[in-house]
Amino acid sequence: MNRVSHIAIIMDGNGRWATQRGMQRIRGHERGAEVVREITTYCANHPEVEVLTLYAFSTENWKRPKMEVEFLMKLLENWLRKELPTYQREGVRFETIGDLSKFSPRLQERIAETKELTRGNRKLTQVLALNYGGRDEIIRACRKACRAGVELNEANFEEFLDADLGDVDMMVRTGGEQRISNFLLWRAAYAELFFTPTLWPDFTAQELERLIEEFKGRERRFGAL
Repeated sequence: MNRVSHIAIIMDGNGRWATQRGMQRIRGHERGAEVVREITTYCANHPEVEVLTLYAFSTENWKRPKMEVEFLMKLLENWLRKELPTYQREGVRFETIGDLSKFSPRLQERIAETKELTRGNRKLTQVLALNYGGRDEIIRACRKACRAGVELNEANFEEFLDADLGDVDMMVRTGGEQRISNFLLWRAAYAELFFTPTLWPDFTAQELERLIEEFKGRERRFGAL
């Protein structure tokens, strides 16, 4: 039976969830942040899950309306501050992937502080992909290797990625779309893909548990017969 160590989730549908209810899109993001807490807590207490990577803000998301982007930045900063007790209580280590240099110094400081305060936690590593794109990460990794004078190969490439996370076992996308949207292109080479019509604010630990059970029943051949 398959072991699920690394789960990656494309959290899609916040804006549509709010629009369907006659709310501003930002209300969907607020509700989505609450679901992040629920899913993180579930994974921290799952006997197998070691890494949970969440697509929080892509390199393409800067194209959204300025007001929405500014709200998302503020939401992230406040969320990290408020969630620190949850991280500590549930034994969650906080990590990020992506180019953080475009964020404000204040937000970068908050991110760094949260990483430092949670680095000793061992039950789960929660990774937020922030200003992240899979192609961008690969290009930056190649540049790092070139500067270091290293000849890249499949065995050493991960050393130059944003964090040492290992391969993704299962990738989930909520919201009904069926594409991976430039997410974890290297690490998801053999990930099992799951697409659900459930909008992220309606996604639950119970649905994730059901998907994990489906994952365990799949045949993973990794290119072999």
